Amino acid sequence: MDFTPPPIEDGFTAEKLFSQGFSYTYDDVIFLPHYIDFAADAVDLSTRLTRRLPLAVPLVASPMDTVSESAMASAMASLGGIAIVHSNVPAAAQAALLRAAKSRRVPILSDPAFAAPSAVIEHEDDFAGSPFLLVTDTGAAGGKLLGYVSKRDWTNQNDKSLRVGDYMTPPPRRAPWNADLNKIHEIMENERSGAVALERNGEVVDLVVREEVERVKGYPKLVASATVGSDGEFMVGAAMGTREDDKERLKHLVKAGVNVVVLDSSQGNSIYQLEMVKYVKRVYPELDVIGGNVVTMYQAENLIQAGVDGLRVGMGSGSICTTQEVCAVGRGQEFRVSILSDLTLDGACASCLILGATAVYKVSSIAYKNGVPVIADGGISNSGHIVKALSLGASTVMMGSFLAGSHEAPGAYVYQNGQRVKKYRGMGSLEAMTKGSDARYLGDTAKLKIAQGVVGAVKDKGSVLNFIPYTLQAVRQGFQDIGASSLESAHDLLRSRVLRLEVRSGAAQVEVNHKRREHVAAVSSELKSIPLIEHHGNFFLRARTKEAFTSPPARTKGSRSSMEAPEKKESNQKKEFHGALLMNAEEHDDLRVKGFCHCLHLYELNLGKEEASRCATNPACVYEENRDEKDNGKEYDDEEPQTTIEKDK
Repeated sequence: MDFTPPPIEDGFTAEKLFSQGFSYTYDDVIFLPHYIDFAADAVDLSTRLTRRLPLAVPLVASPMDTVSESAMASAMASLGGIAIVHSNVPAAAQAALLRAAKSRRVPILSDPAFAAPSAVIEHEDDFAGSPFLLVTDTGAAGGKLLGYVSKRDWTNQNDKSLRVGDYMTPPPRRAPWNADLNKIHEIMENERSGAVALERNGEVVDLVVREEVERVKGYPKLVASATVGSDGEFMVGAAMGTREDDKERLKHLVKAGVNVVVLDSSQGNSIYQLEMVKYVKRVYPELDVIGGNVVTMYQAENLIQAGVDGLRVGMGSGSICTTQEVCAVGRGQEFRVSILSDLTLDGACASCLILGATAVYKVSSIAYKNGVPVIADGGISNSGHIVKALSLGASTVMMGSFLAGSHEAPGAYVYQNGQRVKKYRGMGSLEAMTKGSDARYLGDTAKLKIAQGVVGAVKDKGSVLNFIPYTLQAVRQGFQDIGASSLESAHDLLRSRVLRLEVRSGAAQVEVNHKRREHVAAVSSELKSIPLIEHHGNFFLRARTKEAFTSPPARTKGSRSSMEAPEKKESNQKKEFHGALLMNAEEHDDLRVKGFCHCLHLYELNLGKEEASRCATNPACVYEENRDEKDNGKEYDDEEPQTTIEKDK
């Protein structure tokens, strides 16, 4: 690739742009396109998390207690990224989360509860959030597996006083802990079994059911290789603090097989973190340490001299972080969006602050000279932010709200204002600090605790195994547009002054947002005219034949929908057609579906031709049809008709 600057100068080099005394956010800057001589699929996204830890994709799950636990860790590792398990639990519990994620090679984790055959299940809470309960002779992990009881089996029991041994399902066929999905599915087919037990060293570590296997196999095929260590286990990171008792926590983490530790602090340039870095490198020289958070070259230089293997960049940049407003400290991160507005659970204002491009560029410029990779932490809300962060020198991006609300994120779904959401909170919120994260903000000994974050909720996003592949493809296309075939080449283009940028004016940003709002309003109006045929989770799936598709039915003023009070004959026809569609979609090439995707663009999908279920405007955006089928027809927005068409029996 030619790294010679173009003969005609257009835009600004990063060096010139970021030396003018202004602090820029991602949305302030835009990259100019460059020459393309390769396909988007040829873009190599492999990178390094630390000096010695490679990743197939540059994505890291943030160490937040509403984002990263064992399920997220196994899912991110299977995608080629990595998750950093939070430290807002006791050391033994954090180590258990690591072991659970590393005890399998499939992104399915049920974390089952255990019971003795003589036990009586009196309440649903006895399942501890798992879909089933393993029955062992000792009633605990490590005992001989006698069978299992699903939550459905227990619910169907009229006599709840029965012992679990009286109605448990016999133990299923076993498979080694490192069996992949294809192997597990093959066992299920051959044995005609609905479950397979994963075994390691003679102990059953988990139970994989057919429904979960089919769910995961239905997601996009993974292109990147999984993040696996030399021992064949998923690589998982863990967060820790800088207090004296965190040295004891570190022992638990090392014993559990942690691959990298992140010193979790809102301000990393402190005597406490510098001393902890030196301690870890002295006692565990083979363990990589990531320091931070930092936003200046001075901060970064101190941590590099102390021996960190990676740097985390960003202060007050997360969607639920208010460090900049409370403490007036940060860099280039004061741009707001409202992805969490009206969804806060504690009444606080949940504004979203986008990560500063200035901080990433400045810190990565000095880190590069020392061979230390940089993590752009916080504020990632779309694939464009990922492209900008990586092109400005970061090796990976750390995501919180981007992954919160997903199937793999901790916590249970709740319905709020008719929307299915999960709780999401900043580690600087009073709620999180009360639980134990106050050490991150150097306030564990303070009598008065000042919140540097808020508590909110995010909408159900589905599984990361489904939407992350589309995000990665959008990132590849972004790299193709700037002429970079890999992260390394993007960094070379940046340093050789070939990569050019410009600053978007405030009016330009406002105009883009205004046009987007107009587009969403137009889309919403058009969607109202399409008959409702089925409800999936928070989405209303609407469809009609190709002929009707070209001429939407008119809506009368004041009516809720053209579907309201339909004729009986029309309803029966839709029911007939819908049933045939679900059973044999390829026979109906004229059926199309319209709906909202994640970025609120209108997409059109030809189900008969099996077109990709994605938005044409933003290839990173995916509309997930199979949300939560058990809620079909149960939860509806007030503006929607209370009508569903059932599948033919």
